[in-house]
Amino acid sequence: MLAGMEPNEAKQILRRNAIRRRKTTSVSDRWQAGEALACGIDALPLPALHHTVAAYLSMGSEIETRPMLRALAERGYRLLLPRLGRGLDVGWGEYSGTAVEDHGTHRPQEPTGDTLPASALAHADLVLLPALLVDAHGVRLGRGGGWYDRALAHCVPGTPVVTVCWPWEVGHSALPHEPHDVPVTATYTPCGYSAIAYPQA
Repeated sequence: MLAGMEPNEAKQILRRNAIRRRKTTSVSDRWQAGEALACGIDALPLPALHHTVAAYLSMGSEIETRPMLRALAERGYRLLLPRLGRGLDVGWGEYSGTAVEDHGTHRPQEPTGDTLPASALAHADLVLLPALLVDAHGVRLGRGGGWYDRALAHCVPGTPVVTVCWPWEVGHSALPHEPHDVPVTATYTPCGYSAIAYPQA
């Protein structure tokens, strides 16, 4: 169906289909999946205690990430979460576990406090980020804004970049990708953690 399409056009169709499938999940489904993520964090390539993990606050039909964030915070990790800023801005905030700013249904909640620069991601020893689909080579389909592709440019080479998604969104046939797309090194679903054998160069 997507053969011969421009990558951006194919991505839009895949996004719409993925979001339609996600919307069949209930709030209860999302929280149960989130609790499973929290219970399985030992499978992640966690850094030493008190080091930094970059993650995100879920929104909409994404798996609920608050249980996982709580579990990581209770272990003693420093958590960085996105602060989207304006336009193409990239920023981060430290998450204390409770205080957030609410920007409505079209934008994720953000940690309160100071906004750290994009370069703060260089301090993260593990990055957890959302995806709509991931293929066998680590090509990730996001929501289309390119925010994470810009953010990941600040990671130290070799930092594990793990995408969090529903089990049926993993192992998709080869996804369309463009030069600016940054591959992930692993996936994490309520069913467990799985490394990508050969991330797309």
